[in-house]
Amino acid sequence: MPEVRLVGPNGEQVGIVPIAKALDLARESDLDLVEVAPTARPPVAKLMDYGKFKYESAMKAREARKNQAHTIIKEIKLRPKIDPHDYETKKGHVVRFLKAGDKVKVTIMFRGREQSRPELGYRLLQRLAEDVDELGFVESRPKQDGRNMIMVLGPHKKKAEAKAEAKAERAAREQEQGQEQESAQG
Repeated sequence: MPEVRLVGPNGEQVGIVPIAKALDLARESDLDLVEVAPTARPPVAKLMDYGKFKYESAMKAREARKNQAHTIIKEIKLRPKIDPHDYETKKGHVVRFLKAGDKVKVTIMFRGREQSRPELGYRLLQRLAEDVDELGFVESRPKQDGRNMIMVLGPHKKKAEAKAEAKAERAAREQEQGQEQESAQG
């Protein structure tokens, strides 16, 4: 007669019982008999509310997904003959992305005769990497890809750390504004 090692609803060991008796116990306590370790000898079964178990495991999985940080790759496009002010603006975008914990793909687009001077693009990418050195690192070195040269920068901070830092900064700023309003009223 086939037997199972039965575990009670609160995790207590009931012992090795025939499957028929285990099913009777499940009916009496209005619970489900769920096989938890089919490869064990004898197989392990547990008395539980299976619907509730499935719901709780789905909620745990959802919570885990919510706390997970997604790494996003942002892209910035430049030209080799970029104006100094435009370069500063683009560098500002790269800094903002890296502070937020995102990766940045920097693409330099060559047109016409510029394609014969890839060293201009390489120097520009090196300069950008040095300018944002304290926030990120070069994840993939500059490489020529047809008419474009591509480099990927990765942030030093993880996305979750960056989010937590931004949240703390925002809370501090709101608190500061609240104190200013109180002093203006009082």
